[in-house]
Amino acid sequence: MDTKYSVRRSSKRAKVTITIERDRTVVVHAPSHASDEAIARVVEAKRQWIYEKRRNRQKYTRRPHPPGKELVSGESVLYLGRRYRIEVVEGEAACVRFDQRFLVPASRGSRKKGAMREWYIARAKKKILPRVVERARELGVSFGHARIVDNRYRWGSCTVRDNINLNWRLIKAPMFVIDYVIAHELAHLLEPNHTPRFWSIVKTQAPAMEKARGWLKEHGELLEEEV
Repeated sequence: MDTKYSVRRSSKRAKVTITIERDRTVVVHAPSHASDEAIARVVEAKRQWIYEKRRNRQKYTRRPHPPGKELVSGESVLYLGRRYRIEVVEGEAACVRFDQRFLVPASRGSRKKGAMREWYIARAKKKILPRVVERARELGVSFGHARIVDNRYRWGSCTVRDNINLNWRLIKAPMFVIDYVIAHELAHLLEPNHTPRFWSIVKTQAPAMEKARGWLKEHGELLEEEV
């Protein structure tokens, strides 16, 4: 079995660890000084573990991207864990408005989903990014930049340059889920690996951690709908 993998090096890492992404790709996280030969030996030693993980059909089976719903009056879409009705409205407005329901401009025609996506991304920047700053202050850590990104297979990431990236689709999830993902990425600034210390930091910052992880496991596909 030929195991293909990518390597991400960081001076903050003390040992080589392996993660399997939701698209089944294998990523090796390694200290900056780790040689290619040493990394290859770790991968070889974990070959059976990698094989078993990638066979986990529930988590890793490639699914078609959820198609979402037609944006017509009477349908509903998610925002912060709740569903709100859509009302397609006439007029000159080109942007979606929210008033306990989504007012979607009929003028967007077949591009109404694009209008909703724009609204979600703008709202994610407004609601989520300030919480990153607030939670970082509470945890006593500093980061480079916080960004809202489009990533199909990850809810968030902490880069080797200490930047925090968060998936715009999180704005559809309840706030306790958003706070968990933020805490998870910020905790990596203190502990790069998923050690008991890491999970202790996350749970301290996000007491509803287990509830949030369960919510994402059960409802994560809903966040991946086209809108």
